[in-house]
Amino acid sequence: MANRPRSVGSLIHDWKPEDAAFWARTGNRIANRNLAISIPALLLAFAIWMMFSAVTVSLPQVGFTFTTDQLFWLAALPGLSGATLRIFYSFVVPLFGGRRWTAIATASLLIPAIWLGFAVQDPTTPYWQFVAIAILCGLGGGNFASSMSNISFFYPKAKQGFALGMNAGLGNLGVSVTQFVIPLVITFGLFGTLAGAPQVAADGKLLFLQNAGFVWVPFLVVCSIAAWFGMNDLTAARSSFAEQAVIFKRKHNWLMCWLYIGTFGSFIGFSAGFPMLIKTQFPDVNPMTYAFLGPLVGALMRSVGGWLSDKLGGALLTFWVFALMVAGVFAVLHFLPSDGQGGNFHGFLASFMALFVLTGIGNASTFRMIPVIFRTLHERWSANADAEGKVAATRQAGIESAAVIGFSSAIGAYGGFFIPKSYGSSIAMTGGPETALYGFIAFYLSCLVITWWWYYRRGAETPC
Repeated sequence: MANRPRSVGSLIHDWKPEDAAFWARTGNRIANRNLAISIPALLLAFAIWMMFSAVTVSLPQVGFTFTTDQLFWLAALPGLSGATLRIFYSFVVPLFGGRRWTAIATASLLIPAIWLGFAVQDPTTPYWQFVAIAILCGLGGGNFASSMSNISFFYPKAKQGFALGMNAGLGNLGVSVTQFVIPLVITFGLFGTLAGAPQVAADGKLLFLQNAGFVWVPFLVVCSIAAWFGMNDLTAARSSFAEQAVIFKRKHNWLMCWLYIGTFGSFIGFSAGFPMLIKTQFPDVNPMTYAFLGPLVGALMRSVGGWLSDKLGGALLTFWVFALMVAGVFAVLHFLPSDGQGGNFHGFLASFMALFVLTGIGNASTFRMIPVIFRTLHERWSANADAEGKVAATRQAGIESAAVIGFSSAIGAYGGFFIPKSYGSSIAMTGGPETALYGFIAFYLSCLVITWWWYYRRGAETPC
């Protein structure tokens, strides 16, 4: 029984993933079950978060008279609210428990999904209601921070890169799923008369825009129930806000936030801005034909990045990700048209696909770095402590790692707003997106320097 966790219902005591015998006997099975439930719940969270990116283009077709600027804000508001909510969600798992919070947070996504399904059926629905729904879609963005924080507690250090990469990578697929599924399901009566009558588009076609929200409802219900009855709470993950808030005094928290803006901020920002950039630079190309491809490859490569990080080390991988991202942006610049002339769409598309691949790998490698950094720091600080002090240091390292993973994900998520906004500002001021892209290059170079100096070079302060 020594290698079995003591538990009371779904609450587990004495969780020791670094104990090889414990892990082989029961820890691996329990951790994998929690991960298996977490992944589809997170995928749905991303789908709800990015729902408006696929809905706004259809609103004018069914009689809504919103301006272009109003539609832009509907697409942007989930990014802003989701990033902000992540700041709070970063700290909730140790306060409420991973099982409880995953079930509650997943169930909360029913609110924007169902509300949208009813709102789009009446063209007199006021704009403020759509604003409220868009803000509530940010609940899905917030879920990422708590989900990643929760999963980080279940796995030993040698497997955290893979576990976090799988959770985030397959969860990120929700961006592609929503951009692929919504245009499909709004074309037919998926739920028959139960979901309401179709809307007649300006070209005479029948659209079932309510399906954009209702299609997620059964899946959200199933995942919420599965989380409540199938996941676990760990007493080892319990901590007060004060114990977690110490990360705001840690230099490496802020450094990793900066790096994660470069990886995840780029992933979600490129995902949001890619269709718009295609439309403005290559007007003869249908952007929705390609919109889901970038998020798809980026999400899949996050899982690969987690595996590579465990094998090669997070810092090495992150360093080369940023180096190649600089090259990738230069390639995008090379294939852009100049003053509306020339350009090569296939080269542009290939360059952006490479950038999406790199952001996916970088998302995983930066998250692999965080637990190693904080474990190294606390081992260093507790080197002269007794056995009890070393145990306490290990626990605090886990608490801070989880909090930094959540908080950095919040800061990185603001890229979902600022990258497409920078495209628009650059085009408005200069006529093209080149100024924004050169700004990205400068930012990636700063990330490259930070990674090399603090984490990658020989003699780095915290090699990882």
